[in-house]
Amino acid sequence: MRIRLANPRGFCAGVDRAIEIVEAALARYGPPIYVRHEIVHNRHVVEALREKGAVFVDDPSEAPPGALLIFSAHGVSPAVREAAERRGLRSLDATCPLVTKVHVEARRFAGSGHRIVLVGHAGHVEVEGTLGQAPDHMQLVESAADVERLEVAEPVRLAVLTQTTLSVDDTREVIEALQRRFPAVELPRKDDICYATQNRQNAVKALAREVELVLVVGAPESSNSNRLVEIARKTGVTAHLVQNADEIRPEWLAGVHDVGVTAGASAPEVLVEAVIDRLRTLADGECTVESQPAAPEGVVFQLPPELRSEA
Repeated sequence: MRIRLANPRGFCAGVDRAIEIVEAALARYGPPIYVRHEIVHNRHVVEALREKGAVFVDDPSEAPPGALLIFSAHGVSPAVREAAERRGLRSLDATCPLVTKVHVEARRFAGSGHRIVLVGHAGHVEVEGTLGQAPDHMQLVESAADVERLEVAEPVRLAVLTQTTLSVDDTREVIEALQRRFPAVELPRKDDICYATQNRQNAVKALAREVELVLVVGAPESSNSNRLVEIARKTGVTAHLVQNADEIRPEWLAGVHDVGVTAGASAPEVLVEAVIDRLRTLADGECTVESQPAAPEGVVFQLPPELRSEA
């Protein structure tokens, strides 16, 4: 068996920053540190931080007055920030800067009187945070079919934003549908699909052309991990999402000689290494491991000023 690794894969700069914020806060202030929602969508990461003293909550009311609350990488609405202030909580913001960019654009469009169409998945934490930036001005669509049913009061003052972790191809279809129905629609200044999402999608497309099976390491709640599975399947290969090596079923490998492995932006490399070990075991050790050419991303996001001395 040949194992082919996608490159890039795994942690992005936004996830690195979010995890580092929690670890630096624990080092500076000591446990417990409260985190609103899972800091990133990965059980392994969350459990490791919980063991160090992080407490994950769904609402600011679950943290005791005066406690330190960290907002997750997915971002939060102004209502959540206000609820934390009313509770008397200190806060640190681990929102990915690329998500923050979308929030800024949402407020800018709303301030200029635009209606805003947000392309994203209903119920996703990032989408809830973005909708909360201008709830009276925004409508959510998930597909090109949704666009056909969309009713807009002032089509000449319409803008579109997107969730950062969507499929580039699927998002393009929705935006093209919006442009057909509403020719005056205003697009964001820059593509809102984040660099890491796009790079990982490009890598898995290339990977899928070389293998018979693709395994994506990631959480079921992770939008970018699910998109990687979808993209691989669209090329015609079998693809599965696994949270860890134990979820790999031996029958998936029957008659398979080439397996591709990648990881979502919130999956640590240790999980990829465990998947490789599991594949080696199932192949009775008769396998080789290769990687796509190195593709360094060179993106680093700074910590909040109050934590930089702990980095």
